[in-house]
Amino acid sequence: MDSFVIFWGLSILLFISIIVGLIYLAYRLPKRHGKRKFGLWLSGILTIGLLTLIMATVFEDQFFFKSDAKENLKEHNVELVDNFKIVSNESGGFMDYFHQFKLTISPADKERLIDQIKSAYNYQDQIQDMFDLRSGKIRHSDKDTSFTANYQEESNYIYEYYKPNKQGYTPTWVRISISKTENKLTYERVLD
Repeated sequence: MDSFVIFWGLSILLFISIIVGLIYLAYRLPKRHGKRKFGLWLSGILTIGLLTLIMATVFEDQFFFKSDAKENLKEHNVELVDNFKIVSNESGGFMDYFHQFKLTISPADKERLIDQIKSAYNYQDQIQDMFDLRSGKIRHSDKDTSFTANYQEESNYIYEYYKPNKQGYTPTWVRISISKTENKLTYERVLD
């Protein structure tokens, strides 16, 4: 674990050093040739670009919009017709990426999505506790393979999707839950 932290710490430090060095050279080289203002402009543009990249990475969850939620849901044929509200959005992970958002949806959308889950060809009314679609499935495949499950638990109607990817790529797992008691939808995506 310590060597892992040291490796990534040094890699990040090297990356930052290279970027700072490039910004410095963008100012210093034009200045040497008598173009100080051009050097200031060039290094200023690079600095703004770097700060924008850092801000977009650090505040990624704040730049999540309704159109992003619709796009993620549409990948799994889940469409929200009525207006909805984003309750929370979280993402992150270094080796294992996760993304989770929760929405407040309309009663009509809730009923339509529950009907969509219940009418799926593989819908199961009773499911064993601690069901996990990934268990017993392959982690990697050169074929375009995916698995889905539609079922209900005590408090949610659930759609699950699992796709083993090619060797070297992490499998994709998505779970979309519709609450039985509230007008809530929860989307979870894990690349692990």
